[in-house]
Amino acid sequence: MTAQDFTLKSYHTNIEKGSVKWASPSNIALVKYWGKKKDQIPENPSISFTLSNCKTITEISYSKKEGKGFSFDIYFEGEKNEAFKPKVQTFFERIEIYMPFLKDYHFKIETSNTFPHSSGIASSASGMSAIALCLMSIEQELSINKMEVEESKAYFNQKASFLARLGSGSACRSIEGELVVWGENKSVAESSDLYGVKFEGEVHSNFNNYQDTILLVDKGEKQVSSTVGHQLMFGHPFAKERFVQAHDNLAKLKTILASGDLNEFVKIVESEALTLHAMMMTSMPYFILMKPNTLEIINKIWTFRERTDSKVCFTLDAGANVHVLYPESEKETILEFIKNELVSYCQNGHFICDQIGLGANQI
Repeated sequence: MTAQDFTLKSYHTNIEKGSVKWASPSNIALVKYWGKKKDQIPENPSISFTLSNCKTITEISYSKKEGKGFSFDIYFEGEKNEAFKPKVQTFFERIEIYMPFLKDYHFKIETSNTFPHSSGIASSASGMSAIALCLMSIEQELSINKMEVEESKAYFNQKASFLARLGSGSACRSIEGELVVWGENKSVAESSDLYGVKFEGEVHSNFNNYQDTILLVDKGEKQVSSTVGHQLMFGHPFAKERFVQAHDNLAKLKTILASGDLNEFVKIVESEALTLHAMMMTSMPYFILMKPNTLEIINKIWTFRERTDSKVCFTLDAGANVHVLYPESEKETILEFIKNELVSYCQNGHFICDQIGLGANQI
């Protein structure tokens, strides 16, 4: 598929108004992408677990309008939100060529999260993917060849992922589950820089219903946005080697997922998390998104694993929160460990229990 394949070539606007609603999950990358080229193209491939409970629920109501230009209002958690408008405006500008009906309607976008916004749980991923899915449902309603569109779920998901990427890179990994690859990699035949693809390789039963408990170390706004962080990879002294490392780690992880080797899984996942933050700390200007309690939690996990031979591990997104990953077979033990030893490092004692999910769903 090329970008041109996603252009809506014919549609009608005889529908005066309507409403669509989607719930789209966040995702947590196992192999991280950090750094992107023009048009939200990743510098390196990534693979992620799709989550189940951490999601954005978005309803878009649309009504025909007169005049030129984009017209939309955004409501977050029930209140009108002007702060989100510039990002959505940019998103609409990027995708207009693929969805020319955007200027024919006024859109009321009502959205809410099941988790704290801007706290390192990839709210932009779930948020922008939910908007992209709603717009795809509207496109489906307006398409002249409606029957053909309805029969092509694969195209619907691919274009939704393609559009979501233009809003937030990692959003393209939130459309489907359980594992999604984004970015061309030789070990994954159908991988693409343009959209995320469902990982179709063999996955060992050790990874069934894999658990992710998210420890909310800091629920505030990040000091440095991911957008700025990605830009700092230009000219980064270690960028080239990092991109090679990510390709290699994705190939290794594909083998690990098939074999069920949890010890090797732990090594790759934790190394990727620490490498992501190492790139932040060695950029110019440099910055640190981890907090003291992030490091306390990591050390506690290492000590617990050494003491018990548990397969628990951690990963991090671009923030202070810690994703604690572990097999379903250890759920009771790890939750007890979290409550006894880790919850004191969470802001207000808050954490979220989640697990691998199957992707977005229309409501």
